Amino acid sequence: MGRRRKKGRPVSGWLVLDKAYDLGSTEAVAKAKWLFQAQKAGHAGTLDPLATGVLPIAFGEATKTAPYVMEAAKVYRFTARWGAATATDDAEGAVIARADRRPDAAAIEAVLARFTGEIEQVPPQFSAVKVAGERAYDLAREGETVALKPRRVEIRELRLIDTPDPDHAVFEAVTGKGAYVRALVRDMARALGTEGHVSALRRTAVGPFRAEEAVTLDALETMEGPEARDAALLPVEAALAGLPQAAIGGPEAERLRRGQPAVLSPATARGVRAGEAGRVPAVLASLHGEAVAICELDGLKLKPVRVFNP
Repeated sequence: MGRRRKKGRPVSGWLVLDKAYDLGSTEAVAKAKWLFQAQKAGHAGTLDPLATGVLPIAFGEATKTAPYVMEAAKVYRFTARWGAATATDDAEGAVIARADRRPDAAAIEAVLARFTGEIEQVPPQFSAVKVAGERAYDLAREGETVALKPRRVEIRELRLIDTPDPDHAVFEAVTGKGAYVRALVRDMARALGTEGHVSALRRTAVGPFRAEEAVTLDALETMEGPEARDAALLPVEAALAGLPQAAIGGPEAERLRRGQPAVLSPATARGVRAGEAGRVPAVLASLHGEAVAICELDGLKLKPVRVFNP
């Protein structure tokens, strides 16, 4: 028997989706996949249903680059609501604690350094962290309180943007992988002698993808058919802009696509290595500007790790 033909179009590329409020990430991917009639799709980094903003969706060959996006920095603009803690650490949950204290801008500025850099953070009870094979949010919905372990996360930047009234403060943060803004606000509130939760959250960037280039599902729906929507896609290699680049010729591309190493000229290898000695863990090899493979550079040899189908 022959292979079963995959349903859908073999479309490849990145969609920078501006996710709407009250829409789950999995639901957003399913809707985008349907709109493009794509064979394969996935997202690079979950965004809470009550959060809006950048949700990068990979189609086809772009799914091979998703790990590089998930490891990238993320930028958030968010509002903290002082005086009330909730079960979910956002506006969706029931209030579980209250406090009268309202920190002023000076007090908030004074604690920011404590939450910048590598910090210990306990994920929210309602989170995708797995506990004995179960998602924490599933256990929380069943009424269980689980002891989630603290973990090291990186808050690369944290700035107070505005204090529009005593109950609210607006921040911008640049985070590494695995950091929860809801946990950040919860912990800042406690450090300030009060309670708090996230009342608004928007992700404005994930790695190379920015909100300014994002498109909504509503906008995609107005386009005439899946082929017209392809104009909204970025190329596969858009996710790999931060990797060293190696321009290769046709023979080298063929070797890499067969899973075999290709040899670079000493000058090209020096340019890729940019002065670093030894093995370079990830290099994008491209032919005429199109991604061929993600490779290791060992000496003059490019060794393929992920190969893209032409």
